[in-house]
Amino acid sequence: MLSLRAPVSPTQAIARHADVDITLSIYAHTNLDAMREAVDSIEWEDL
Repeated sequence: MLSLRAPVSPTQAIARHADVDITLSIYAHTNLDAMREAVDSIEWEDL
């Protein structure tokens, strides 16, 4: 769900995790494509 950009809180609830850190540590693995997309989305001129 997180890879589909679903919000963390509902993902946590659906997975029935008591703590959001558990959800993120299990499901929020950064992959190379996601890192490229994040860097590409930065508007460098505005920094």
